[in-house]
Amino acid sequence: MFLGRHVVALALEQGDEVTMFTRGKTNPDLFPEAEHLRGDRDGDLGALAGREWDAVVDPSGYVPRVVRQSAELLRDAVGRYVFVSSVSVYADQSEGPTESSATAELEDPASEDVPKDYGALKAACERTLDEVFGPRVAHVRAGLIVGPHDPTERFTYWPRRLAEGGDVLCPAPQDAAVQFVDVRDLAAFALRLAASDLSGPVNATGPAERLTLGEAIPRMAAALGADCRLHWIDGRTLVDEGVDPWMELPLWLGGDPDFAGMLEADVSRALANGLELRPLEETTRDTLAWAETVEPPRETLSRACERELLAKHAGLQL
Repeated sequence: MFLGRHVVALALEQGDEVTMFTRGKTNPDLFPEAEHLRGDRDGDLGALAGREWDAVVDPSGYVPRVVRQSAELLRDAVGRYVFVSSVSVYADQSEGPTESSATAELEDPASEDVPKDYGALKAACERTLDEVFGPRVAHVRAGLIVGPHDPTERFTYWPRRLAEGGDVLCPAPQDAAVQFVDVRDLAAFALRLAASDLSGPVNATGPAERLTLGEAIPRMAAALGADCRLHWIDGRTLVDEGVDPWMELPLWLGGDPDFAGMLEADVSRALANGLELRPLEETTRDTLAWAETVEPPRETLSRACERELLAKHAGLQL
């Protein structure tokens, strides 16, 4: 997860002594000023033995069995444990959840199928850590994490596309809610929790006030000074045409009522405990500045498909 590099960068910037525990396979030369320990969460934890730390920020726990290995090793070696979880832990995504909303349970307790059981596995990881650390653990239930170095295109698509200009397909209805959190703001919040005594779950996403697609996309375009024309096409029509919500056309859930609350989590507890959120415009500009230095990691809505849909459903001759 790209959150980790932002946590390390900010911790070093604010003068913390940082130890990184990684396999050393991705960007191993980053942050030479930090201590680097090599190993693997699943069975190769020897480098952690016999050491002590004030706090841990864990951005990469997905499977309870694996999380338990390092948690039990570190039980008496750390004072605080901050676990990066997800708003996907909630059993009912049809309404905006609070931290007291019920979390999902695994149908098969032995499952380690992260793509299939992601939310339930994250919830099981939370319970595992509660068993080990009790009130010393805080669970950061993050929403969609966006910003520089995001490898998913689940937000980056929009700055890229808007900056190109021209006629842009947008999914209606415009009043659909959107939520996301800039990775740098989430990193700062995780470090704040590591130095606090807050325990239990906290929804960490943004913005502070409800934001809709119809507000967000024009604001992003304006922030970039983009010369574009937005065309809002009914989401049901797009689904019928085979457009894949969320991954192919980001920030849009396709209108499925079972997921209507996924982007409306209550974030009041996080805001009351120090989550600070930068403006959408800043995130948009900074994300594009980074994105222009790398190729898109995967296919989103192609320009050819976009033109076909605009011609068919917006009456444009493109």
